[in-house]
Amino acid sequence: MADWQTIPGGVTAPQGYRAAGMAAGLKPSGAKDLALIVSDVKAHGAGVFTTNRVKAACVTYSQDRIQTGPTEIQAILCNSGQANAGTGPQGDAIAIAQAKSAAQTLGLTPEAILIASTGVIGEQIPINKVEVAMPQLVEQLSNQGSDQAAQAIMTTDLVPKTVALETHIGGQSVRVGGIAKGSGMIHPDMATLLVFVTCDAQVEPTLWQQIIGRAADRSFNQVTVDGDTSTNDMLLALANGQSAAPVIQGPGPEADRVEALVTEVCQQLAQKIARDGEGATCLIEVQVQGATDEAGAQKIAKTIAGSMLVKSAVFGRDPNWGRIAMAAGRAGVDFDATQLHIQLGDFVLMDQGAPQAFDREAASQYLHQDPVMIRVSVGDGAGIGKAWGCDLSYDYVKINAEYTT
Repeated sequence: MADWQTIPGGVTAPQGYRAAGMAAGLKPSGAKDLALIVSDVKAHGAGVFTTNRVKAACVTYSQDRIQTGPTEIQAILCNSGQANAGTGPQGDAIAIAQAKSAAQTLGLTPEAILIASTGVIGEQIPINKVEVAMPQLVEQLSNQGSDQAAQAIMTTDLVPKTVALETHIGGQSVRVGGIAKGSGMIHPDMATLLVFVTCDAQVEPTLWQQIIGRAADRSFNQVTVDGDTSTNDMLLALANGQSAAPVIQGPGPEADRVEALVTEVCQQLAQKIARDGEGATCLIEVQVQGATDEAGAQKIAKTIAGSMLVKSAVFGRDPNWGRIAMAAGRAGVDFDATQLHIQLGDFVLMDQGAPQAFDREAASQYLHQDPVMIRVSVGDGAGIGKAWGCDLSYDYVKINAEYTT
């Protein structure tokens, strides 16, 4: 049994956080497009960022802020509608102006603000609209404002994505909450898209960064929709110490509990992102065991989840195990093909490297379920990994063909 429970509240479920989301006129649709998350006190900030060489101005701004330290952060400002990527020096100036606008309205220094953006690459953010909206956005801050913030960071997402969990350490409540956006351009090599996590535990800054990095590796780095890594991917996380739980200064059981909680929040958000993939009809979960190490198992799992042919077969309800075997074999991980085992739900399709007789019609019907579970074993090693993706439907092409038109 998990030693945590699901609670409402998203990023405002942990103590000492408020959030808001509003329409500032950045999107032609008039939908919410400006979000703000604020800690009532200084918090330790951590982040994981896209490895794409074409980085949005918000990425370089927030990455520099996290890496140069100190990591005392109190707010995250995010706009949707314009990615502020590929926008040159003016884009950099706009990112700085966003931080200054939020800081001035909140009564903080710009160094206490992190910036995120999502939307169309190459489009400048109308900074005047952000500045005009900022007083109203700050006025709307609430410890029940997580849902509004989650809506304001959406682009092609069909649904907002939010999670909050609670555990107890030293007899005291510790909570972690998160919101995310993501539906397309998802094949991260860091974290993914935009994810904001809040925690009320007091964690030493270096350890907090390590926890977030490992959680990203086991969640967002293991999700794929279409094989493309965004220019704007980032995971930002705050730990403000407002829980009465003991201070976590280094590795140990308490740190492990917090890391498990953070990882679970990130994995649940990753699954929501994959399930909401553009045009998707189902979530695909790939579980791999028997690899030499965790990294190898994760690589095989993500390769299978990201295979266009596997994704197409799932959409077509075709139990084509050959595509799964192909994807596992090209992952770049050494294993004995005579030990390969492939299972679709309860249907064993291959065992000991040889095809098995199975009820093809029943297996096809299984592929109508959501989620679809693919289990693969490549030997008797200790490595275990998971990855999440979605099927590839006709609508994916339609959505992306019409994205900027």
